[in-house]
Amino acid sequence: MRAAVTEGVEAMALLERPEPSEPGPHEVVVAPEAVGICGSDYHFFTGELSEAAGGSQFPRVQGHEIGARVVAVGPACRGELEVGQRVAVWPLQACGECYPCTVGRPNTCDAFELIGIHVDGGLQERLSVPEDQVYPIRTHDPAVAALAEPVSIAVRAVNRARVERGERVVVLGAGPIGQCICLVALERGARVLVVDLQESRLEWSAGLGAETLVWTGVDEVVATGRRWARPAGPPVVFDATGAPAAVRAMVDMVASAGRAVQVGMSGEEVSLRIGSLTEKELDLLGVSCCGAAEFGQAVAVVERNGGELQRLISHRFALERAPEALRFAMENPTEVMKVVIGD
Repeated sequence: MRAAVTEGVEAMALLERPEPSEPGPHEVVVAPEAVGICGSDYHFFTGELSEAAGGSQFPRVQGHEIGARVVAVGPACRGELEVGQRVAVWPLQACGECYPCTVGRPNTCDAFELIGIHVDGGLQERLSVPEDQVYPIRTHDPAVAALAEPVSIAVRAVNRARVERGERVVVLGAGPIGQCICLVALERGARVLVVDLQESRLEWSAGLGAETLVWTGVDEVVATGRRWARPAGPPVVFDATGAPAAVRAMVDMVASAGRAVQVGMSGEEVSLRIGSLTEKELDLLGVSCCGAAEFGQAVAVVERNGGELQRLISHRFALERAPEALRFAMENPTEVMKVVIGD
């Protein structure tokens, strides 16, 4: 079978690899139809993925945002799984024994395995996965099914922030994750203000019903965000960029007793005034991957909003063009929203 293999730093090639064997008990073999590319894929490809996030382990078949068809079901799998069924793949497997696992947060497992990072992922024609990582999904477009994974990060973020109906929420960054946070927060009944450098990206958020603001600088954005959520500022602010200026704006903007939620990944360092945390008694929250129940919630969000989410897909490439697709996404950030690879 064909597989796009990342053989080393910035080196990906289309190779022939053996087909997976027949699935064993509680295993499923799927045929990936669409694989989304995201920022963590860029970091892996360039050898810059942090050790805490799994590092860059070569050779590896990348791809953790997967829409697929079931091609074989192993013994003792749950009855709802059938050959030919379209599914989304939850990419995380936890150890079940470390501290996070024992306190009910396996999504932050110290020894987790992530498909496409620690084990081979979706950029191949067949993939064997445990049955509990396979979720049936109702959509005609496999690329939309692949969006269940980024939506799951948004579900985790909104759950962790405890967003409530009627609250005013600011999202810094209108890339795919920021857009998904906007969508999930709006579904929860929040009022949402999305901030980004690019007006073209803000148009999608506005189409969902969010208010929008073009980034002009930390002080201006903080002042505008606090006026928008007067009198005390927004109770919830998400950063979906990982950019130091946006992180600083999040902490400065959020209301006292509010929730500042870091979702965007970065290796950058941020200078913060410590008094901002103590004077406002902030909840400063980080967001990792989602749990199993949250992935199920994300599948439901995708099924309800497939038409809107399809608009996030800006470019599609066939599997044999995977190296080109990854480089195109990395080199054209202003043109790309979501690149999807698949036949």
